[in-house]
Amino acid sequence: MNLARERIEELAQLLDDCAVEARDTPKVTDTYPEMDWDDAYAVQDALRARQLARGAHLVGYKAGLTSFAKMRQMGVESPVFGYLLDVHAVADGGTCGFDELIHPKVEPEIAFVLGRELKGPGCHIGAVLAATDFVMPGIEVIDSRYRDFKFDLKSVVADNTSATRFVVGGQPLGVEGVDLRTLGVVLEKNGEPVAFGAGAAVLGHPASAIAMLANHLGARGESIPAGSVILSGGITVAVAVDKGDAVTLRVQNMGSTSLIFA
Repeated sequence: MNLARERIEELAQLLDDCAVEARDTPKVTDTYPEMDWDDAYAVQDALRARQLARGAHLVGYKAGLTSFAKMRQMGVESPVFGYLLDVHAVADGGTCGFDELIHPKVEPEIAFVLGRELKGPGCHIGAVLAATDFVMPGIEVIDSRYRDFKFDLKSVVADNTSATRFVVGGQPLGVEGVDLRTLGVVLEKNGEPVAFGAGAAVLGHPASAIAMLANHLGARGESIPAGSVILSGGITVAVAVDKGDAVTLRVQNMGSTSLIFA
């Protein structure tokens, strides 16, 4: 690590304040270009500690920048990982407060719900599928705290990979005998299709993202608990939304989930 503990805490407070106050800031590596990966995840850990201290609860994890489309959009080549809190969750068909956010976008995802603990190192697709209770359609609302949605990977890791809200719903689907690579998805905004894709857009197989997450956490002495919700990564490019927009995700054999920005 290159940053002192005091600096880590200061950056966590900055990003936390920006999220609470719905204001942006230049990416943190502009001020601290020496930030390394350990520093970035240390800021994310400190950010999570602040939120948990306010009464939030950890409910799962997310993989970010995992689709080839998203990587092209953001100009990066490696996935990153963050966490999900109960305060991030929106009820299926519910309302997301637009004025609580800065410049939100939505991504269609396949959400995994684990039936048992998943732990690395050495985790692979087969282990993920064996540990999965079911999958569901999921919409992630991302909202970078960085000005103009411009960041590098270390800055976005520190900012919990732009996590802000998510919704899951539809029909839970067991994974046995199901090829998640070929499941088709359609993202609609105000009743109009705006993005299309299939599960294979996430690293060739969405379970690959879960395996990488488990191995990432395993290297840190952590695991993914049973019951966790995991967003496996955006299948298409992120779609910007505005106040009043209604967003619906339809996934083959899993029905749909939706939310409204109001």
